Amino acid sequence: MRPPGLFAPLRGDVRLVVMSDLNSQYGSTRYAPEVTKAISLIPGWQPDLVLSGGDMVAGQSRSLNRAQIQAMWAAFDRNIAAPLRQAQLPLGFTIGNHDGSGALSPAGSPIFTVDRQVASSYWNQQRPDLPFVDRANFPFNYTFAQNDIFYLVWDASTAKITQEQIAWVVRSLESPAAKKAKLRIMIGHLPLYGIAVGRNKPGEYLHNAEQLRVIMERYGVHTYISGHQHAYYPGRRGQLQLLHTGALGGGPRQLVGSDRTPQKTLTVVDIDHKALSTTYTTYDMKTLQVISHQQLPRQIAGQNGTVYRRDIGIVP
Repeated sequence: MRPPGLFAPLRGDVRLVVMSDLNSQYGSTRYAPEVTKAISLIPGWQPDLVLSGGDMVAGQSRSLNRAQIQAMWAAFDRNIAAPLRQAQLPLGFTIGNHDGSGALSPAGSPIFTVDRQVASSYWNQQRPDLPFVDRANFPFNYTFAQNDIFYLVWDASTAKITQEQIAWVVRSLESPAAKKAKLRIMIGHLPLYGIAVGRNKPGEYLHNAEQLRVIMERYGVHTYISGHQHAYYPGRRGQLQLLHTGALGGGPRQLVGSDRTPQKTLTVVDIDHKALSTTYTTYDMKTLQVISHQQLPRQIAGQNGTVYRRDIGIVP
């Protein structure tokens, strides 16, 4: 099952289509051709779920007023969310820094309050058809379970995961819904580790990455899906799989230590329940060719830790 003319991956028990960083320049209500192309192609893969790693609109600018931010979300709905709804494809997502940044001023007050208010209003009006387990803090922190997979979405729109969030993550992963699931997947905008040129620095990945990874591993999280770095890399560190989703919209970036030309990507994830494994098929959305993982770096030594390509048999 695949769109006509494209490589057809072998379907697993569950299929996801994962995309991220769809936006263009600040305030834009237009999307790049690769985004439009991807949305038109997604139904052809017949996924069970579509996931977005964040940055669906181009906010996080104090020059934008409420009406401009609302216009961006209306454009997102028109170009992306509505076509997926019409195709009856549920959309899970995490809030990115350009959607509703949780950044605080030095005095501790929220900087992008309007961005977060408008994002929350949009998503509560257009709440996706997901089997929620916990939606008390939707759309910033929430969980749902589908096809024997437990999904936990946290607000990683900034580099700091609060102690309150960590406590919620632990409670969620200790819940009956999480424990009975065959697989657990977490989703957040910022990654644990830096992998991309220009984003391999503090503030562009999560603080205390090792502490967070240990928590994920302790509670059996299989994969952490992230965006923000604008570079695709199928990684792992320890026992945790790390799907760094490349940018589909503006500004794709090079991987650290690689001379490969940046690519705009979309990933099809097929999940095998029996083997508890995932298979990635990632398309360059300019050429529609499948990206060869063997051509990606065997490892990326970021500022805050080394990430290994997931097929490399090294456990750091």
